Amino acid sequence: MNSVFTELSIVIVFSVFVSMFLRFIRQPMIIGHIITGILVGPIAFHVIKSPETFEVFGQFGIALLLLIVGIGLNPRVIQEVGKIAALIAFSKVTLTTGFGFAISRLFGYDQVASLYIGIGLSFSSTIIILKLLTDKKEQNRLYGKISVGFLLVEDLIATLVLIGVAATGSGGLSLNDITQLILKAALIIGGVMLVRGALLPRLNNIIAGSQEFLFIFAIGWSLGLATLFDKLGFSLEIGALLAGITLASQPYAQEIASRLKPLRDFFIVLFFISLGSHLGVDHIESILPKALVFSSLVLVGNPIIVMTVMGLSGYTKKSSFKVGIAGAQVSEFSFILLLLANQLGQISTEIVSLVTITALITIAVSTYVINYSDKLYSLFERYLHLFERQNLRAEHERSQHFDLVLIGYQKGGHEFLKVFQRLHHSYTVIDYDPTVIDTLERNHINYMYGDVTDPELLNEIDLERAKLIVSNLSDLPTNQFLLRWMETHNPHVVFICSADTIEHAAELYSLGAAYVMLPHYIGSEKIGAFIKKNGLKKSEFKKYRERHLAYLQSHYSASSEV
Repeated sequence: MNSVFTELSIVIVFSVFVSMFLRFIRQPMIIGHIITGILVGPIAFHVIKSPETFEVFGQFGIALLLLIVGIGLNPRVIQEVGKIAALIAFSKVTLTTGFGFAISRLFGYDQVASLYIGIGLSFSSTIIILKLLTDKKEQNRLYGKISVGFLLVEDLIATLVLIGVAATGSGGLSLNDITQLILKAALIIGGVMLVRGALLPRLNNIIAGSQEFLFIFAIGWSLGLATLFDKLGFSLEIGALLAGITLASQPYAQEIASRLKPLRDFFIVLFFISLGSHLGVDHIESILPKALVFSSLVLVGNPIIVMTVMGLSGYTKKSSFKVGIAGAQVSEFSFILLLLANQLGQISTEIVSLVTITALITIAVSTYVINYSDKLYSLFERYLHLFERQNLRAEHERSQHFDLVLIGYQKGGHEFLKVFQRLHHSYTVIDYDPTVIDTLERNHINYMYGDVTDPELLNEIDLERAKLIVSNLSDLPTNQFLLRWMETHNPHVVFICSADTIEHAAELYSLGAAYVMLPHYIGSEKIGAFIKKNGLKKSEFKKYRERHLAYLQSHYSASSEV
């Protein structure tokens, strides 16, 4: 126990210094965690003597990450992106496996080894992509939803592949085994859905009545289902994700997500450190040239496959580009698959090392690519028309346009809608939060689901003719993009937006914003004006207090629907 505590402490200290350096040079934290793993692994200081312990910690992080992702999933959005997600997953797995097999054969590997290499290269890393999307707060945008969707389909395919490989070492998988597996899956999913619909709503007061119990219940529910699915022959990832989906409709869902995020971040750091520590391969100089070739296939070939599928399906080139680069790395699942095949004597250790190095190269490169996806899109935009159907614009054009547009409903959007309704002009709301979209739909409010940094969406709602646009988002890059877009396409529009700091507000004013809301300063401005007008009369303060309290109560009852 003391040795594990010491190892963990030393690893965390290493991580602090490496992360500090990465922060200083403004590099992604994931790279720092992987570098920490390399430093504390067998090829450097060999601090980690109990790698299985760190792998378990990493699995906790995976389970918590997928629980929170599941809480954010919405059945309506799943239905919306399910078809394209499945099409991307099956196309990518099939084609990448084929290309990987062909290249492996050219390198002189036998058919079995070539097949395993191809399959290993075909799966993208769910954990890497979810972590990066979460860090960028883009997991709920359209491209983020599609990315998560195709990753989950790939996880299902990967689970079936793993079951098949395990069966080859145990004498094969009979029809009876397959039938039992399907029945197990149906029973457990049916049981979980029954608990979700019949039991959990009855326990709402008990579960949410104590913050401490809510915290431990969420962890127990997630880890319990993850373990159950793992023991039944499926992956713990699927179980943890299902645990989140079952909690998504409960009133305490967002409270669970916010409370578990710090715990999730800690264990995810340990997962990436464990990932880096696996880089302990022999004869790296002879394997590296081949790994670079396979890395090129994953980093270039996978995005091309995804962009082609999405382009043919009618998606914009920007969405296609972002989803494409999201899948440009090798999955951590490939380690598990190839290690199992190695244990069964089907492939050599060299194959495991080859795919391991390829995975680490692609994870490192794709981390930068995803973090700087907007800049890369601007750089390559002129060449991406090949992946977009020519009649896309015609398919998305609408005759209706809106004079008033609200971007982001949360944090005060209800008040703007009341103003819009009094003005008797056509209006719409743009949001990418599925929960908000459901609320707007129930209340019969015009809405658009999508990413406002996508020019195709702005053209689709004819934003060039809007008279007033209110951006309720305080994200500086988003508001900068909108202001620059308006300067070219609709310079006469009144654009109101939000900012977190005075510096950001000044920058937005310099770009042409009509008014910048600073939530932290609005209250002091109003009370300051009130004091100038009414002096220090307590009776006036009491009247103002009653009006303000009534306003807050009405606002809370309206916004609590979201």
